[in-house]
Amino acid sequence: MSAAETLTDDLPSDDDAPKKGADRNEKGSLKPVLDIIPPEAYKNPTWKGLAYFGRDLVIYGLVVAGLIAFNNPFALLALWVLSAMVISGLFIVGHDAAHGALFSSKRMNRVIGTISMLPSWHVYEGWVLGHNRIHHGYTVREGFDFVWHPYTAEQYAAMSKLGRLRHRIEWSWLGAGAYYLREVWWHKMIVGAPPARWAKAIRRDRIIVWSFVAISALALGLVGWAQSGTVVGVVWMILKVLVIPFLAFTYVIASFVHVHHIQPNIRWWKRREWTKWHGQMEGTTVLRARFGLNFFFHWIMVHVPHHVDMRIPMYNLELATAAIEEAFPGTVHDEPLRFMDFVRNTRKCRLYDFDEGRWYTYREAAQRTVAEPVNEPAAA
Repeated sequence: MSAAETLTDDLPSDDDAPKKGADRNEKGSLKPVLDIIPPEAYKNPTWKGLAYFGRDLVIYGLVVAGLIAFNNPFALLALWVLSAMVISGLFIVGHDAAHGALFSSKRMNRVIGTISMLPSWHVYEGWVLGHNRIHHGYTVREGFDFVWHPYTAEQYAAMSKLGRLRHRIEWSWLGAGAYYLREVWWHKMIVGAPPARWAKAIRRDRIIVWSFVAISALALGLVGWAQSGTVVGVVWMILKVLVIPFLAFTYVIASFVHVHHIQPNIRWWKRREWTKWHGQMEGTTVLRARFGLNFFFHWIMVHVPHHVDMRIPMYNLELATAAIEEAFPGTVHDEPLRFMDFVRNTRKCRLYDFDEGRWYTYREAAQRTVAEPVNEPAAA
């Protein structure tokens, strides 16, 4: 059974949460951080949110048209990469809307957010529940934050051979998309049983998502038949335009979330030791996207201020970061975004010890287990 599957399908209970007094002590409360964020960081004019949404939607339409028109392998490869990026861009727009940051209107956030998440096959209200309420509410907290929740050496040792193989694949840089697809998208977004008061809205949005997928597949199938007159042509059209871009997106979003919260110097906290400061200031990163990548990624890698206050719109996150870094020097993990850092992190961060607060590779965990003394029963 996976870490995410062992977590409750309902909202976490606060029975194990630190008491309010503990949350106000040094490095416990976020109030000092919230107090220094400038008011202009919260400004979210409607035209600006619509401009980002409209631009990304137009680019997505052009990419779809290109995928329909071309079968050249090099053109397809380039378009698949571009599709993963533009679907990610639309998803981030929807992500901002789900946080209520993109528009002042709750209705507009919901409508734009729902549409923006369709190319990524994500359920808007399901994302609001799992991401806003649980991931943001309990970031890097043992047993609560289900996104890339670590396994301990003992849990890994108790797995079957197949389970250990799956863990090695999914926690590698190459298999990150498989992890997200199974652990987050399928178990939490698609088939997870939500709390009763969320069930109706999530069921409605699941119907919307699957209707989009079905209608898109039908339309693309008709285009494929018109172009080739074969069943193979129909299947290929659906795969290249609808399915492969979705799978490419899952890899992108998986790697994003991984570098946000999984690094050798990012600690996951035991339940009673966790505080909001640990989760939101120390449990994530600021990674500076270069080469114009924020055109698609919308500053999502500037993640610390987003976790401090998710009401800050994506295009103001750098402004909030500057204020936080000035007020709390040396606290924010801030460095350039590099793919090789993601690869190195996946190699170093495989299993976790919550008592020691540190990551282990498989080899280190195995050596540590062998080195531990065996407690023999006392002689009668």
